[in-house]
Amino acid sequence: MSTTETEALGAYPRKPPVLWTDWAMVALAVVSVALIAWISFFDVAASTERTIFIIDGVICAIFAAEFLWRWRRVGWHPKFLLYNWYEVLGMVPAFILTAPWFRAFRLLRIVVALARLARAIDRVYGDRITAAVVTRATGTVVEAVKRPITVAVLDEVAEVLRTGNYTANIAAALEENRDEMDAMILDMVKNDPQTKRVKYIPFHDDIIRLIADTVFRMVFQVLKDPRTDELVSDVLRENIDQMRDSVQRKDDQDKRASAQPDVTGAGGTGSPRVPGGTPSRPSASDASTR
Repeated sequence: MSTTETEALGAYPRKPPVLWTDWAMVALAVVSVALIAWISFFDVAASTERTIFIIDGVICAIFAAEFLWRWRRVGWHPKFLLYNWYEVLGMVPAFILTAPWFRAFRLLRIVVALARLARAIDRVYGDRITAAVVTRATGTVVEAVKRPITVAVLDEVAEVLRTGNYTANIAAALEENRDEMDAMILDMVKNDPQTKRVKYIPFHDDIIRLIADTVFRMVFQVLKDPRTDELVSDVLRENIDQMRDSVQRKDDQDKRASAQPDVTGAGGTGSPRVPGGTPSRPSASDASTR
């Protein structure tokens, strides 16, 4: 459904009601709920029941006409039926529900009554009650699943980290930028206060370059060693396991706190009281006899 169709769909009915026509539709929805509840839970005379059927049929016809008018305004879009399915259910006339083949299914009448009640509530409160329900439900669901999901994500991350080649990636990055790193090392050695005296040594540039090449070669050998890769993987895995254990421990503490009954007394101290006031201390004669 496009944005224009959605806006047209939301323009009517107005929620909450504004005009007298809006309140009239709300009143008809309330009356329809009362009528179907009357014939479902109370014994009524045959003449009264026929009158109720006529009134309910007229109300359902008004609901159907309004429903079709609203559907036409959005271009007979199929999603309109999906969004307003309870209104379709609430438009079932009462005389159909009291037919012989439906008489044994009292639950159907209750469902239709609830659908009509939902129509009335939706007309009065509209998106406000939906937003309140969704907000509360969302908060409850998030509180219930956030830590288990975090633990599951950390488990997946730990599994991925076990198969990574981190040192090889570092070595590849260094090799790709080796010229820039070599020039940077030469500049740092020449400008360092402790090593700038090397420039007085013959062939100092060659010596510095030899040292830099040696350092690079040793670093590459260390990074390509499987033991270094295993060391990095162990460090990352230990950190992930520590975070996972911390989240799991926090979740267990919250569960124990919510399951623990309130043992505090009326005074709020929470400590048990000895009946009859404070216990008396043993006297000196009692101590001597012991």
